[in-house]
Amino acid sequence: MTDTGITPSHTTRTGFRLPKPTANQIWVTVALVIYTYFTYHILRENDWVPHFRIDLTPLLETSLAIQIHVAAAVTTFSIGLVLMFAKKGFGFHRTLGWSWVAAMAVTAISSFFISTISPVHFSPIHALSAWTLIALPMGIAAVRRGDVKKHRKEMTSMFVRGMLIAGLFTFLPGRLMFSLFFG
Repeated sequence: MTDTGITPSHTTRTGFRLPKPTANQIWVTVALVIYTYFTYHILRENDWVPHFRIDLTPLLETSLAIQIHVAAAVTTFSIGLVLMFAKKGFGFHRTLGWSWVAAMAVTAISSFFISTISPVHFSPIHALSAWTLIALPMGIAAVRRGDVKKHRKEMTSMFVRGMLIAGLFTFLPGRLMFSLFFG
């Protein structure tokens, strides 16, 4: 058998080798399972039937900190999607990258002024915000040293874990984003 360069995690009966899942794929899969479990039970307990509709009233009636946080998160998510799927190193990558870093920092910092999840001021999600503020300079330093692989890993991990996974849990029934789209 020839070496294809793919590290197998296991081989099927036909001899086809499945690639080993990345850490980000595992994180997203686990998050989706947990999200589905909680959403199902919350909807079932409250006899809610979600209907898609957009109503910005709950966002407009909330605190300025939450409004800033949502605006920064939406900006970070939008720019992040472009950076994730566009050709790496394109001319506008650096400008978009700095915009993404600034928006990600605002998203993380603004989260420290939000305490609606936990009865005490800080909740476990604030640890992710603290880590983001540490990891952002690490990702920038990596690319400045010429370590593009580490830069890509740091920034992709922040996008997947900070935006996709944390963002997913803002859509739990009863939370603000759920009420904006399914209230």
